[in-house]
Amino acid sequence: MPEKEMVVIGRKVTPSLVDLCVKTAIDNVRYLGDVGETDLDLLGQILPHCTVDQLMHVEKCSEGRDLSPVTDKLWKRFYEKQFGTRNTEKVVERMAKSLNSYKWIRLYEAKSEAVAEHEKKAAARIKQLYKKENARKQSRQVQLCTKVPPSKYKRSFYGGGGPGHNVSNHKSNLMKKSKIEFLNSHEVKNIAAMKKKQYQKHDGASPTMKQARFCGIYAATTSKLFKPVHRRT
Repeated sequence: MPEKEMVVIGRKVTPSLVDLCVKTAIDNVRYLGDVGETDLDLLGQILPHCTVDQLMHVEKCSEGRDLSPVTDKLWKRFYEKQFGTRNTEKVVERMAKSLNSYKWIRLYEAKSEAVAEHEKKAAARIKQLYKKENARKQSRQVQLCTKVPPSKYKRSFYGGGGPGHNVSNHKSNLMKKSKIEFLNSHEVKNIAAMKKKQYQKHDGASPTMKQARFCGIYAATTSKLFKPVHRRT
């Protein structure tokens, strides 16, 4: 470790053993614990180099000794840095009005606990809000999944309209379609035209008789074309 030299009236002076000890303590301040009976003047040079955690560790380890003559102003500085100048000024005003004085280490601890408790409650409220929101979303998803509308295009394996489809209905539909195609065919229209000419020659026939004759011819023609189908056994 290089020696610290002091310049006094143009000549160099070797640092004292106390100065070397103070410098060594500052360099290793993170290892400080119980300061014992160390002189307050020396602590006034060493402890300002501590962080909040380091200074709190020294306070706890030095139980039984009042370090406030040195550390009180340090704790006030930490309080102001952590919680703001406005809060620090309010504390000073309250102590002045109440004529009571408190150590800044105690004020720092109390304020830290209050802030931690407030943050804990705020986190719990936020967590509860997230929990309620997730429950609401899950309930909506369940309702949507449980109500599935039936498909309009659902068909059975045989191409029918569903499980209750009857094959006989399919055959009857084919027969109806065949009859409609037959009535619209060119041959039926020609037969109807020929019969109409024949009916027009008989002037004495009434419209009711003409209609009856036409229906009879149509029935005879239809019965010839559509013979009953015998089911094979």
